[in-house]
Amino acid sequence: MSETEAAPPKKSKKLIVIAAIVLLVVVLGGAAAWFFLSQRHAADEDEEGGAPRASQSATPKAPPTFLPLESMVVNLADPGGDRFAQIGITLELDDAKVAEQVKAYMPSIRSSVLLLVSQRTSDELLTRDGKEKLAADVRREVLRPLGIAPPKPTKRSTPRDEDDYDDEEPPRRRAEPNNPVRQVLFSSFIVQ
Repeated sequence: MSETEAAPPKKSKKLIVIAAIVLLVVVLGGAAAWFFLSQRHAADEDEEGGAPRASQSATPKAPPTFLPLESMVVNLADPGGDRFAQIGITLELDDAKVAEQVKAYMPSIRSSVLLLVSQRTSDELLTRDGKEKLAADVRREVLRPLGIAPPKPTKRSTPRDEDDYDDEEPPRRRAEPNNPVRQVLFSSFIVQ
């Protein structure tokens, strides 16, 4: 009987060792999965411009202020003079202080924008490049009464087709330093 009494303790030791190995493998697998998923999550946040890391500035940038202009109807410079555009413009500004400054010069800015649009033809305004050029010119006209030198226009290295942005969103332009007008956005754009 001494042989049978000695056999069960060996089996229980093997069972404990196997259970410990399985538990160790499960714990290591879970730790590895957690590590890879946290790295992937951090990479996704970086791509989307997620939460700033400790190495980035600690103060978050203030959200922009949007200032809509009244909708404008303008005759275009097409031959015959029977084409017109109805354009709604919203300005993306740094803060409310800049919005108040822009409001103070609004009659002058609206007049300049109306003159800009009236010099364009319908063919110019129907293309993406024509709208982008108009937005850059409107931005320059908004900066002029504020006493801020407009940024120099940048040249593109390659022409852009209308279909270039079917799969992805167009890249956002970087804001120039000391430029309180971040973007000119079109809220409506009708050419007839």
